[in-house]
Parts: sequence; structure tokens; C-alpha cells
Amino acid sequence: QVQLVESGGGRVPPGGSLRLSCTASGSFASIRTMDWYRQAPGQQRELVARVHSGGSTNYADSVKGRFTISRHNAKNTVYLQMNSLKPEDTAVYYCHADVQPDYDITLHLDAWGQGTLVTVSS
Repeated sequence: QVQLVESGGGRVPPGGSLRLSCTASGSFASIRTMDWYRQAPGQQRELVARVHSGGSTNYADSVKGRFTISRHNAKNTVYLQMNSLKPEDTAVYYCHADVQPDYDITLHLDAWGQGTLVTVSS
């Protein structure tokens, strides 16, 4: 079983910055991709950024140039550096991982964190 624990959410004024962290623990062979999703009130959950095991990244158009995703493979940790925050970035941010279990390396397991609230408001 894999657990994801997030930290770093909070309240910042527009233009501010926050850094989210998410660490995976448990028993597994490897983690393929690690992502950050977000869900605003009344909205669907959306993919914000993804980092592959090799380090390549993908971003939603709405955050390109402002957010940076990175990962530390040895620590099983993914980060999301958020700069130039806007009120529309307000949401609960969820960490997600595509996990390769050690009992069957052909499987893909979805692991989710509990979510951390980011509020951008003056």
C-alpha cells in the first residue's frame, strides 16, 4: 500500500508564492509519473502539472511560466513551486502518483494524497 502526504498549502496574496511537497511511502517497485491536480469549488478536478520518472514535465496552459514541478526520486517526493499566484489558482491541490507495485510490475496503481488547500486572496 502506498501513502502520499502533502504539505505546503496556505493563504497568500495575489502575486505571492507557495511551494507544495508530496512524499510517497510504503512498499512499491517504483513510481512512474507524479502529478499535481487541483479542484476549485464547483469545478472538476484538473491536471496542473506532471513529472515523469526521467524528469520530463507537462503543464496546464493556465500555469505555464508560473508553476514548476520537480521530483527527487531518491526521496520519492514531488514539489510544485507556484509563483505569481492568482485568485483563480485557489483550490484544493492533490498529489497523485502512478505506482508500480512490487508484487506485479506490470500493474499501474493510482495513489492520491489527502489534498492541501491553497487560497489566493488579498
